[in-house]
Amino acid sequence: MAFMVKHVVGGQLKNLTGGLTEEKSEGEKSDAAAQGMTQEEFEQYQQQLEEEKQEREANFAQKKAERATVRTHFREKYRLPKNELDETQIQQAGDDVVLPTELAKMIAEDNQEEAHKQSVLGQLSNIQNVDIDQLKDKAQATLEDLKKQTENCSLM
Repeated sequence: MAFMVKHVVGGQLKNLTGGLTEEKSEGEKSDAAAQGMTQEEFEQYQQQLEEEKQEREANFAQKKAERATVRTHFREKYRLPKNELDETQIQQAGDDVVLPTELAKMIAEDNQEEAHKQSVLGQLSNIQNVDIDQLKDKAQATLEDLKKQTENCSLM
């Protein structure tokens, strides 16, 4: 209660006296005192904040480099022009850039699908109304016929 009275009446008394008493304004107080800490505690706090900031920046740079690696992978895959910004981001993060495991699995699956699509059977599966099993049977039958004919051939 005394605090409230001093706070309410004190401000008015300062106005009447013209502020003759010398007190530090809040801008002149040290940062440590303003936060209720000793100078040593405040320095430790500032050091801890700086370390956390550096850690966040390092994590952010790592994520940026991972994204750049993914973009580079797709540029190589689809034969798109290279981007210098991505290469510099990867270099800044160092050689520690590794694709996330989930993304690496997805890329491996895509590569398998691409390899299958590039094969002859993969191309045939894209054609509609084609029975691959029937084609395999016909191909095997044709090979067997050729073998029989070569066995019966008098020139061979």
